[in-house]
Amino acid sequence: MRQWEVSFPPLTMPALTDTQNERDDRRLPIDRVGVRSLRFPMRIRDRDAAVQHTVATVSLAVDLPHQFKGTHMSRFVEILHAHGTELTVSNIVAMPRELMKKLHADKAHVEMRFPYFRSKTAPVSGAEGLLDYGVVFEVNADAKKTDFVLTVEVPVTTLCPCSKAISARGAHNQRGTVTLSVRFSDPVWIEDLLELVESSASSELYSILKRPDEKHVTEAAYDNPVFVEDLVRNVAVKAKAHTKITWFRVEAENYESIHNHNAWAVIESHTSPS
Repeated sequence: MRQWEVSFPPLTMPALTDTQNERDDRRLPIDRVGVRSLRFPMRIRDRDAAVQHTVATVSLAVDLPHQFKGTHMSRFVEILHAHGTELTVSNIVAMPRELMKKLHADKAHVEMRFPYFRSKTAPVSGAEGLLDYGVVFEVNADAKKTDFVLTVEVPVTTLCPCSKAISARGAHNQRGTVTLSVRFSDPVWIEDLLELVESSASSELYSILKRPDEKHVTEAAYDNPVFVEDLVRNVAVKAKAHTKITWFRVEAENYESIHNHNAWAVIESHTSPS
């Protein structure tokens, strides 16, 4: 050894305590524990343009048996990032079972919320603009099955039939949101569900309307008044007739223009989830 060299013993890291695996004696299992509000890039098949890129807000969870103090939060994020820089439908559907395996859980839950855009053409002028919708993929899994629910959140216009019937001039109308959730036997296009809902309202919405378009939309809504009850029934009739939909839940909420409350209605399919 040279005069200026110093020998050090090899470094050893002390064992780190795994607090999550410690026992909990309160005997209370947790239904869901995990992470939420995590944003991640996503690629989704688009009926109109082949592929659409968006950003999902992600929730990941598992059940926790009563004897464990906690779960390992970092593993949720590891599983998400293991799929690269973009999510697709196929790896979203597989993710709950990956969570169950990695976290030794009996049940797992994955939810992806994201904006979905369509290019829409104004009815008279042909002016084209993008309109955004809300879409949710929810996947739940246990040892026996994986359950996938697709939800769309669709803005619409409704015109009040009662207001039209009793008023000498005009009728009050308002914007509302229809939330349609479905299970299906074969994949359905998001666009098909959006169109199913929009065709059930007094009028659909557009991002760009010139004066001739505004006249057309106003008069079309006046000619097609619907209560919130009519709206959910219209959607339900079309969902029942859809050959691929096996279960649905439709909820409509009108943001009333002449009241300080909203009108609201729900219909859920009586068909048992597959």
